[in-house]
Amino acid sequence: MKLRCAILDDYQNIAVELADWSSVSDKVDVQSFNNHFESEEHLVKAISDFEIVVIMRERTPFTASLFEKLPNLKLLITSGMRNAAIDLVAATKHGVTVCGTASRSEPPTELTWALLLNLARQVTIENKALRNNGPWQSTVGADLFGKRLGLLGLGKIGSRMAVIAQAFGMEVIAWSQNLTIEQTEKHGVLLATSKEELLETSDFVSIHLVLSNRTKGLVSAKELQLMKTSAYLINTSRAAIVDQEALIKALSENWIAGAGIDVFEIEPLPQNHPFRVLPNVLATPHLGYVSERNYSTYYREAVEDIHAFLTGFVLRQLN
Repeated sequence: MKLRCAILDDYQNIAVELADWSSVSDKVDVQSFNNHFESEEHLVKAISDFEIVVIMRERTPFTASLFEKLPNLKLLITSGMRNAAIDLVAATKHGVTVCGTASRSEPPTELTWALLLNLARQVTIENKALRNNGPWQSTVGADLFGKRLGLLGLGKIGSRMAVIAQAFGMEVIAWSQNLTIEQTEKHGVLLATSKEELLETSDFVSIHLVLSNRTKGLVSAKELQLMKTSAYLINTSRAAIVDQEALIKALSENWIAGAGIDVFEIEPLPQNHPFRVLPNVLATPHLGYVSERNYSTYYREAVEDIHAFLTGFVLRQLN
């Protein structure tokens, strides 16, 4: 009898197309779900008979209570090698092997610049006006040349951001708790003496940190009030790094010029959420990692993880 594999949150219905599943098709039946399950009850009802589950990033949390209700689950695969929405201790307790895949840093970098450039030149506003026979030129764009980009985090994505900013003629300054002058000099970046200095002096602030106990709530109302009223905040990392209520207040009261946001505490974003209507918000539905190359990598390596598991081996294990 074949094992059953569920692919969750396949919003675009492309998981089966982007990888060759033939290496496991004789032993595994694959079923893709393109709908997001809003409740744990509905999710359990749909996948309780599946031994293998493939999930996309943090779209569906796998909590201790969920593992308890899925006694047939043996293998859980997540895209990427880090997923804060999986209780790895509970997975181990219930005998579930958790594996990951590679994930590229170029797609989120590119989306960050799409948001930043759009905000700076008000592309969405001007495009909407053009389509609706509105005013011909209603905004004056913010320049990048000669302005300062502040990077909270100078890892894989942050360092890519720096290179691109320098190509625009921007000055780049970076800060994180363990960042050293040797690291910043390597990338031709200034080392901020503090988080506060970075926020006070930057024209654009972009977040590229891993969510942890140290970074959760790192940018609160106090920090947002330090920013220039002409500055923009871009977050394509994790929503919880920024105090969301404080950010809503900052945008509503124009403490800052605007924000580009790709990550949210609740996803999909509730229909009545302020980020959907605030005029100085440019929001995208968590598209940072959503690219053809990344998706191909995710599902190709998911197949490899499954094939290895079926033959008694474990690839890219996370627990």
